[in-house]
Amino acid sequence: MKLEVKTLEGKASGNVDLSDEIFGLDPREDILHRMVRYQLAKRQSGTHKSKQRAEIRMTGAKFGRQKGGGRARHGARSAPQFRGGGKAFGPVVRSHAHDLPKKIRALALKHALSTKAKDQTLIVLEDAKAAEAKTKALRDQFGALGLSNALIIDGSELDTNFSLAARNIPHVDVLPVQGINVYDILRHETLVLTKAAVSALEERFK
Repeated sequence: MKLEVKTLEGKASGNVDLSDEIFGLDPREDILHRMVRYQLAKRQSGTHKSKQRAEIRMTGAKFGRQKGGGRARHGARSAPQFRGGGKAFGPVVRSHAHDLPKKIRALALKHALSTKAKDQTLIVLEDAKAAEAKTKALRDQFGALGLSNALIIDGSELDTNFSLAARNIPHVDVLPVQGINVYDILRHETLVLTKAAVSALEERFK
């Protein structure tokens, strides 16, 4: 697959050959869905907690007679049915993460990249560098490229001026190629890869 390479100014800068094994697959929603669930479950904090019966500081003494009181035979005020009692089957601190095979995770990333290529919402840039960290100048360049909601993936090292200028622009995220992930790709309208990112991805899946 051939795609035109653009500069930040919106000018053409040659073509790049994209591997069909990475960018030319027929996207499968089930694999993408499994990967997004895996990512979202893994990032949950899992710190929700309610006190259970054994953690409530209340008297354990029997507060009523066993018989003749006209009520049920209760033994302690910490029971869940009483006000201030422990919660039955309440949430506990735990990890929500679940396993997903490494091959499925790699395949999901390929399908996410292929989704953007198929929808023609993939742009390849010559590089992602800025002479100075000026948000206004970078916003104007993004406007010329038609970028309003984009994920920009650069090589292993981000340009400091570019990342500083881009972080003040809403709906635009900049990541090194090591941080590329399915969820961020799918939640942005446009995926922007630099030539360095394309080379790194093809090397990764070789």
